[in-house]
Amino acid sequence: MKSKALITLLQDGKVHSGESLAQSLGVSRTAVWKQIRRAVDDGYEVATVRGKGYQLLTHVDLLDAEKISSEIAPGIRSVLSLTVLDEVDSTNAEVIRQWQAGSSSIPVCIADCQTAGRGRRGKAWQSPRGENLYLSMGLTFHGGFAVLDGLSLVLGVAVANALESLGAESIGLKWPNDIFLPDGKLGGILVELQGELQEGVVQVIAGIGINVHMSEAESVDQPWTSLASAFPALEWSRNRIAAAIINAVHDAAEIFANVGFSDFRAPWQSRDIFLGKTIHARGGELEGTGEGIDGTGNYLVRNAEGVIPVRAGEISLRMGS
Repeated sequence: MKSKALITLLQDGKVHSGESLAQSLGVSRTAVWKQIRRAVDDGYEVATVRGKGYQLLTHVDLLDAEKISSEIAPGIRSVLSLTVLDEVDSTNAEVIRQWQAGSSSIPVCIADCQTAGRGRRGKAWQSPRGENLYLSMGLTFHGGFAVLDGLSLVLGVAVANALESLGAESIGLKWPNDIFLPDGKLGGILVELQGELQEGVVQVIAGIGINVHMSEAESVDQPWTSLASAFPALEWSRNRIAAAIINAVHDAAEIFANVGFSDFRAPWQSRDIFLGKTIHARGGELEGTGEGIDGTGNYLVRNAEGVIPVRAGEISLRMGS
């Protein structure tokens, strides 16, 4: 986004003269005018106030690496490599590239926009510019793939804790990796495994998407909501949300690495949106009542045959229930 420096100056919503903007940016007034045009093309509403200058009418919540870093716990900040980008194909893909380049820190990538964001099972993830949080974090675990049972649920608990610490309420979790509010889906988590670097060492990318300011999403085919629409009395900053999630995920990953899934089972169950409801699983082949999760993170469905664990796939609420 070439107009980001200009938008940063205009984000206070006040009228700024072309001359003052030119001085701040170190360019000519003609160049300022061209950047105003670019900003409008990027989707910002900028008013030209005759004889006074320019005023940004669009509310903006710009990502700022320094602001994010300042709110990350010092002990966590020291082991991170934080990258904040205007645009990227996928934040998960960027974390992989950083690992491939030899990064020894915990890579974290946050982007204002994704051009090829992904959800589970290859689905596209809607990633409009400037509206939501797209964050990926690289985690390393020792013990091989067997130690990762329940990790996506652990990350869901961490994200819920982070959002609740900022004032959100009634955060629900849908097995295995979605974040919900009563009005619909708020976000999702995509966990990708990178294989064993050496025997017993596994790299995991945790991709987290949260709807923050989004107000339109025509191509989304399910009920959804955003933090700003669900909690309009609160001021939502993507920088603060990012820092809170980084802190929470780092701490949860350490606990998970040391003691496994057991400490997260009860916190996940308390947010289970399907508990006690009639649901479908295994493509509709299995129907029953949601019974929560077992000790390794499998979802439990009770029917006439007993309690059946679901290890993979999607679970959906039965229509009319």
